[in-house]
Amino acid sequence: MTFINTPLLPKSTINPYRQAARLLVDQLQWDMTPPAWTSRRKLLAWRDRFRGQKAVIVCNGPSLNQTDLAPLQNIFTFGLNKINLLFERNAFRPSCIVSVNKLVLEQNQGFFNSTDIPLFIDSAGVKWIKNRDNVAFLRHGPEGFARDCSMTLFQGYTVTYVAMQLAFHMGFREVGLIGCDHSFAVAGPANKTVFSGAVDASHFDPNYFANGAQWQLPDLIESERAYLLAKKIFGEFGGRIVNCTVGGKLELFPRMKLPDFTAAAPL
Repeated sequence: MTFINTPLLPKSTINPYRQAARLLVDQLQWDMTPPAWTSRRKLLAWRDRFRGQKAVIVCNGPSLNQTDLAPLQNIFTFGLNKINLLFERNAFRPSCIVSVNKLVLEQNQGFFNSTDIPLFIDSAGVKWIKNRDNVAFLRHGPEGFARDCSMTLFQGYTVTYVAMQLAFHMGFREVGLIGCDHSFAVAGPANKTVFSGAVDASHFDPNYFANGAQWQLPDLIESERAYLLAKKIFGEFGGRIVNCTVGGKLELFPRMKLPDFTAAAPL
């Protein structure tokens, strides 16, 4: 299977040769491990399984609390990171869960090791999460948009971008976003690791990152750069990404109400 990756424009602050060499060494080391072999097989089994269907990526912004999830009943959904914090107060269950941040993987390992929901986890998660039938480990690779995620994919500074690539990999050409507020209550340098306060006002649950938990501040500019590439690739293949979030500040994708997106006939 040929790996297809559409590159982003390189940033001048990155030495592309040094970055490529480091990624190559890391990739070769990963390829020698059993989780790499089994994950690649699982990822290939997901390839184009849902050609012509729609999917919704359920992000973790506060607006998720204002979103009626009933229209998701018969549609494939990608839950992100600690979406399981919603389970105690809502019957919604995602079709799969994607998580790539090391801090989240460590903090949420209890749930990840007990759930039967299909998981797509960054390969760093082998340190905390058991390699079992419903777990596929993802390998972080060069910048770009992976149309085939069985080898590597770029994280794009946000797990939402990872979910977009997985959706394309699975054959979805119409993808909706909910809970993608694209704004955070806490400000600071992008990607900086900080300690949370007593409650979390940046996510749908006040305990998401709370009581001194570590988390990394978002990089909204780089996320937007990745989103623009995702928009371009979906468009080139006759698809689209639409923003069904209640409010929020992400205006790169056309807006659409969730019930209208889920009910409309496929493109």
